Amino acid sequence: MRRIVIASVFALVALVAAGAQGEIIQKGNLRVAFDTRLLPRALPREHLAPVRITLDGSITTVDDSRPPQLREIALAFNRAGRISVGGLPTCSAAELQQTSSEAALANCRDALVGRGSFGAAVDFPDAPQIPAQGKVLVFNSRLKGRPAMLLHLFGSSPVRAAFVLPFRIDRSRSGELGTLFSTRIPELASDLGYVTDLSLSIGRTYRYRGQRRSFISASCAAPAGFPSAVFELAKATFTFAGNQRLSGRVLRDCKVR
Repeated sequence: MRRIVIASVFALVALVAAGAQGEIIQKGNLRVAFDTRLLPRALPREHLAPVRITLDGSITTVDDSRPPQLREIALAFNRAGRISVGGLPTCSAAELQQTSSEAALANCRDALVGRGSFGAAVDFPDAPQIPAQGKVLVFNSRLKGRPAMLLHLFGSSPVRAAFVLPFRIDRSRSGELGTLFSTRIPELASDLGYVTDLSLSIGRTYRYRGQRRSFISASCAAPAGFPSAVFELAKATFTFAGNQRLSGRVLRDCKVR
């Protein structure tokens, strides 16, 4: 028992140190820094409560050269979390294509489940790099009859541009990480553009048939008698052009309220 307690203390110390700055994964010259969290940290032990997931990521290179284009993002989350979409309105890609953030909200506000921001850059040959940034809106949707999310990205600087990223939501029957969000990134600016930053906050509550529901819910599965628990929240995988792949796992803690 004493060894278990000591090991738990070291795990918590490592968790706090990692959580203060997030995770950094690197392969060769390519580096991805990301931080994902489940909020709030204080949750019931025995039943689910509304939560939201945050994700902050940035893509750089060690020598400040142009990074390869990001092609895919896959986020596998702990199966203790639950996705609820019953009675939640949906939005289609057709309602979001070539729209501003304001128009996207006008079309699909009832399906909104998250917000965020993005950064990108366009690197023309023999020309200065052109930075770009904009807003992200996340909407509940369906793809081929299955639950999904649509990320609507809109930027007005240096030029107005909008595109939609479909995020599949899949469930695994085995393993600790049971919910997978995944998407493919289209070519940007004829493949001269690349994503540099992405920040998302996903989660909302809503009412259906007189009951309060949450798009994402979770509990703190600490053993009886323990006020907190350390758990594997997620595994993030970033795939780049040339089939370069960087993966990292995220440990977090929760408190029983």
